[in-house]
Amino acid sequence: MSAIYLDYNASGLVRPEVLEVMAKALADNGNPSAVHAAGRRARARIETARAQVADLVGADPTAVVFNSGGTEANAQGIASALAAGCQRLIVSATEHPCVAETAVASGAPVEVMPVDADGVVDLAWLAQALKRPGRAVVAIHHANNESGVVQPIVEAAKLVRAAGAWLHVDAIQSAGKIAVDIRALDADTLTLSAHKLGGPQGVGALIFKEGVSGVRILHGAGQERGLRAGTENVPGVAGFGVAADCAARDLEAMRSHVAWRDAAEVKVKAAGATIIGGGVERLPNTLFIAVEGWDSPQQLITLDLTGVMVSAGSACSSGKVKPSKTISAMGLIALATGGVRVSGGWGTTEGDWARFADAWVDAWTKHKARAAARVREVA
Repeated sequence: MSAIYLDYNASGLVRPEVLEVMAKALADNGNPSAVHAAGRRARARIETARAQVADLVGADPTAVVFNSGGTEANAQGIASALAAGCQRLIVSATEHPCVAETAVASGAPVEVMPVDADGVVDLAWLAQALKRPGRAVVAIHHANNESGVVQPIVEAAKLVRAAGAWLHVDAIQSAGKIAVDIRALDADTLTLSAHKLGGPQGVGALIFKEGVSGVRILHGAGQERGLRAGTENVPGVAGFGVAADCAARDLEAMRSHVAWRDAAEVKVKAAGATIIGGGVERLPNTLFIAVEGWDSPQQLITLDLTGVMVSAGSACSSGKVKPSKTISAMGLIALATGGVRVSGGWGTTEGDWARFADAWVDAWTKHKARAAARVREVA
């Protein structure tokens, strides 16, 4: 039986349309800063992609700055906020490491915003924290990369605006799965990454709210309106644009995953799995489960041997028996090393979800039987 890929939250499979446009760009490799014909064609590819990415999130194309990916985009967004006069940072407890670690490395004071048992940020806590001295930059991801829990960004933005603070939103996981509009979210800065959309790895974007300016963190020539030095990755940017276009087109189709995901959820929950964030709004393509007594890497290896590819949450920590930051922040400490994230995408079918559920239930049943046998042997 062929293997199935259910790890789109880590990196989506590259769309055929993306491969096609990238191949054409690679075959016509002009420098986009050059004035000759090949350079002008490269520039046209970049500006076309800029408009496509802007359309995905309701932004003006001039507000889009291309870069090497989500990590760089988040770092530049935070640096821009600090350069604009923010003196401290408020970061959600379930934020991606590239945001949390950048906040710590900035040298500015950092406060961690708690989440409730469902993984949703505590807005009452945020309201009080914003009253403390010093203008703050508040970093909240639109949707958690592990659980898929969608955060109340609009409500948080109202608190941020009332306090004269800066709102930075990591929308890397949510874009292409649910509607994302920088104006509706009222974010000052927002980040995207191409490979979550079925585009190439190594390409991302930082998007600014109208009237908000940024600072560069890479110095050199004047590419990207002087905000990101270095010759643009033309094939990657072109692929990003097409991936954004396809993601916008397929947004309604993503809703199909809800029924497929929920059917798988019923099976694994009946077998004893805890559904992380199951009581609140989640991304339609994401299922995060956990059990006690069976570490994530063991589950991943077992599933992989059956041809089912999933992950242990953040791809940055997969392969390590390390407690899930998200599960820990929710207070479910006993489950923190036993999480498995399943995430579908543009190439996923209903059968893929069903196969995962059957494979996991079978593996979990056998694991419990082996564990019981070992207990009997010791006794």
